[in-house]
Amino acid sequence: MGRDLLNEDNVGRLSLTSKIFNVIRDDILHGKYTEGEKLVEAKLAEELGVSRTPVREALKQLELDGIVENIPNRGVVVKGITKQDIQDIFTIRRAIEGIAATWAVERITDQELQDLKETYELMEFYAFKKDKDKFAEQNTRFHETIYKATKSRYLEQVLKDFQYYVKQTRKKSLENEGRMPHALEEHKAILDAFLDRDKERAEKALTVHVNNSMKNVENTSK
Repeated sequence: MGRDLLNEDNVGRLSLTSKIFNVIRDDILHGKYTEGEKLVEAKLAEELGVSRTPVREALKQLELDGIVENIPNRGVVVKGITKQDIQDIFTIRRAIEGIAATWAVERITDQELQDLKETYELMEFYAFKKDKDKFAEQNTRFHETIYKATKSRYLEQVLKDFQYYVKQTRKKSLENEGRMPHALEEHKAILDAFLDRDKERAEKALTVHVNNSMKNVENTSK
């Protein structure tokens, strides 16, 4: 199979590299590989059933995106997120999500509004169950519904590239005991503003939520 991959044209090879990049990035995001852990090219290739070439290219792309780093005499390891990274991520989130809120309130469809409501209800359910992982998944889905509702392909592209880091900080925020019920209240305020189609209130509610999440992550990191 490895020989066939090497004989593919560049477009096909890059397509496979992109898929491998997404798989490894998602595995890092979901905790399969932790900060400082070494990623072995040969082992990854064997696990994914591909040759080492597209794995090597995927790792290079992950390095360019700052998700892993290549350390001399050690190899490729999973890179953590620094305090400066966290501050930068939340500053960008405040700006992006404020814009997303105002556009989404104006452009959201009835179906998307229903999706937002159902996602909140699932968050409520998982908060009751104290299931942080499932809560975090629905949290991400809630925000992605808002992004989609903006109907802006430019904003969606920016957010697509940024999602890895946003998800990481969401997970860190929820690590703090007692954060989940507060996050639920904040999402209820966002949902209510959307149901009332009040863009100023929606923007304010999202900004408050992002600010509180940032404070929570900073407190957790101390």
